[in-house]
Amino acid sequence: MRSDPTNFPALLRRNREMHGAKNALVAENRSITHAELDRDSRALAARLVAAGVGKSARLGLLLPNGIEWAVTSAAAWRIGAVVVPLSTLLRPPELEAQLQIAAVTHLVLTQTFRDRSYLDDVEVVAPGVTAATRAGRRHPRLPSLRRVWIADDLPVSPVDDLPVSPVDDALVGALEDAVRPADDFVVLFTSGSRGAPKGTVHTHGSALRAVASGLDARRIGADDRLYIPMPFFWTGGLAGGLLSALVAGATLLTEAVPEAERTLDLLERERATLFRGWPDQAARLASHPRFATADVSSLGPASLPAVLPPARRPAPGARANLFGMTETFGPYCGARLDLDLPDAKFGSCGQPFDGVEVRIVDPGTGMICSPAEIGEIRVRGRNVMRCIVGRTRDATFDTDGFYPTGDLGSVDADGYLWYHGRRDDMFKVKGATVFPGEVEAAIRTIDGVRQAHVTNVPDQKQGDAVGVLVVTTTALDELVAGARVRLSAFKVPTCWAVTDSADDVPMTATAKVDKAALQELLLQTGQATTSGPLSTREGTG
Repeated sequence: MRSDPTNFPALLRRNREMHGAKNALVAENRSITHAELDRDSRALAARLVAAGVGKSARLGLLLPNGIEWAVTSAAAWRIGAVVVPLSTLLRPPELEAQLQIAAVTHLVLTQTFRDRSYLDDVEVVAPGVTAATRAGRRHPRLPSLRRVWIADDLPVSPVDDLPVSPVDDALVGALEDAVRPADDFVVLFTSGSRGAPKGTVHTHGSALRAVASGLDARRIGADDRLYIPMPFFWTGGLAGGLLSALVAGATLLTEAVPEAERTLDLLERERATLFRGWPDQAARLASHPRFATADVSSLGPASLPAVLPPARRPAPGARANLFGMTETFGPYCGARLDLDLPDAKFGSCGQPFDGVEVRIVDPGTGMICSPAEIGEIRVRGRNVMRCIVGRTRDATFDTDGFYPTGDLGSVDADGYLWYHGRRDDMFKVKGATVFPGEVEAAIRTIDGVRQAHVTNVPDQKQGDAVGVLVVTTTALDELVAGARVRLSAFKVPTCWAVTDSADDVPMTATAKVDKAALQELLLQTGQATTSGPLSTREGTG
């Protein structure tokens, strides 16, 4: 039976001993081996300790994907500090809210990225905070914050106010020995399509076990070279990318700013064996002219279908839809991605991973649902977060310790989970219940459809109508006809927005579709609301 480390210092030690010479991370034209990651993060940890960072300190990271992110987070985790990944998409008010919610004590940020100055953003949030913290003073807007650093000042070499000495190194070792599986590991922000951001707290044990539980389904082993374009500040990039590679003892290939030609060069040069991420990311890459001549033959069958040769692509729905959330630190349900599901299970999410219990509950009564009956998905197990910042346990979990996910689903007699959308997105049309996830899944099976996003839109005659934004080059008439043969009449959208660019899909800073913005877009009939080739048109479903 596989035995994985349940705290980060132990993980680093294992990888140094078993995989030391192998690259842990390749970030464009730079790389770092597992042994170097252990060495460099220990040296940085000593400097952080000398600067007052210790166990339970909350270290915010406002950095793009790269070696600096990996080394800085590893340095924090090995001394028991808690990492708070911050999105590079955050605007100053959003940044202020997350720094306050997570009570960030120390902040490491990149100087500039994508024409943004993050130091300037912090100064907008709290004018004078950088100078104040350097002088040992707190700022009333960010009272927990003790120090702000530019990333370049930390991993490269010691600076005057961060001395390194043998005593510091010995203290690092003592702090490593004190890290337990139950200690807090990360505060990872998420939000629903309509709600405010939530800071989910995972421990070393829950995070690393969650990652380990999904490796077999995702087919990630020590010999793999995993490419994933998702940023580390989201669950997909952190749990599904960086930590998956470290727990497996594999190599992660990543980029700060994915760009098709550079990505294909990276995949070819590094002989990537797995391409994971959002399906649309793979579809966009496969549609680039350079893809036709790119050698991506090293990619294995568990990769996203769009980047595989046509003969090796599974049929729609044949592979499990890995299902999870930030609160479970990634997927908690799935099946092997290199094998087709049984025919009767096409379109399902597979089965819960070991150590996870899934319960379907009637949202109104709290009663456990019968097999195949739709209700709210509740989950309990060792991979579930410890808490949500600022919420009591009884406001977070039910009386049996299950977390109410807000997702709607059903579990069949064989234990396969089927997803039916979000509880707060469910609506009624002429008294009949519509689950957006069900409509989206049906529309995605129409030829040429890359994405489909469904929500309710006001209708003077029936209260609510079904609206959809579709990313495709397929003609509207074909979309409407395809929906009619796949869905009951009341589920067929009557308001359609069609675009050929995924950039037109409104997103929140936590990578969810912004449902309020989606509704507004759908209501702007006949009017372009983005810079992309967007048209909103009425169908006749």
